[in-house]
Amino acid sequence: MAFIIKPLVTEKMTKLTEKRPNVYGFIVRPEANKIEIQKEVEATYNVTVEDVNTVRYAGKRSQRYTKAGLVRGHKSAFKKAIVTLKAGEEIDIYSNIE
Repeated sequence: MAFIIKPLVTEKMTKLTEKRPNVYGFIVRPEANKIEIQKEVEATYNVTVEDVNTVRYAGKRSQRYTKAGLVRGHKSAFKKAIVTLKAGEEIDIYSNIE
């Protein structure tokens, strides 16, 4: 079962990766645990994972005022994994973009 949904490419994560080059972020399935995330990252990217930290984010309600009136919605809940690799190893996230 694929637990990794996508790599996390945000301004905040990019700054963290520049500061510590062996740290990467991923959006993962909410039911994934740290061991499953570690095994999948190692198998997918052929690297050695030293540490996995996870953070759960709750979904939030949102609303905005438009010409048509009040528009209500919600943002989805998700789980983020911060993966630390062995020193000297790196993941090229942008390699398969054409």
